[in-house]
Amino acid sequence: MSGSMQRQTALTSDLANADTTGFQPTDVDFQDQLNSAMQSGASPSQVNYQASSAPQLEATGGTGVNTDQVSADLAENGLEYQALAQVLAAHNSILQYAMGTA
Repeated sequence: MSGSMQRQTALTSDLANADTTGFQPTDVDFQDQLNSAMQSGASPSQVNYQASSAPQLEATGGTGVNTDQVSADLAENGLEYQALAQVLAAHNSILQYAMGTA
């Protein structure tokens, strides 16, 4: 979930700076970073998600931010975060039931 939150922060920064000439947009590819960590045997909680430069997109005004694309990415990330939160809530519910505290 922390990777998704960091991606949300990067995308909102991109959107906020859409009119800033010369701004370099960033993104957090938390899915690839998590996958790499898991393949190397690291715990998901040990992953240090890093923002990286996002590819320059066709945009108006000479910036590298396409507000339509960033808005769509924000919506997609929000849905992914919501799905992660639901999975975590279900996991916690199962644990509470197993412990007899539900």
